[in-house]
Amino acid sequence: MSVVIVGGNERMVCQYQSICKNYGYKAKVFPKESGTLRKKMGCPDLLIVFTGTVSHKMMISASQEAKRNNIPIARVHTSSASALHGVLAAHTGQAEQNKV
Repeated sequence: MSVVIVGGNERMVCQYQSICKNYGYKAKVFPKESGTLRKKMGCPDLLIVFTGTVSHKMMISASQEAKRNNIPIARVHTSSASALHGVLAAHTGQAEQNKV
């Protein structure tokens, strides 16, 4: 199972990947735009967009690609670790796991 995270803080990329790994997901994290997102995104099980820290152009690009491939989108305003825990717990149907 895989997750694509768009937005967030560059310094927290490793932490985002670690949190996703705890829930059994492999994560690709794109904190800022570097080339076309369409080719890099693939077909994940969930797209998480941190709306507070992502450009409007990048959000539109990610949303269009998700819509094209029928990928569910979770939009979260904050890019904190606890927000990511909440989204993943809600998507998997589990209680929140121990925070690292």
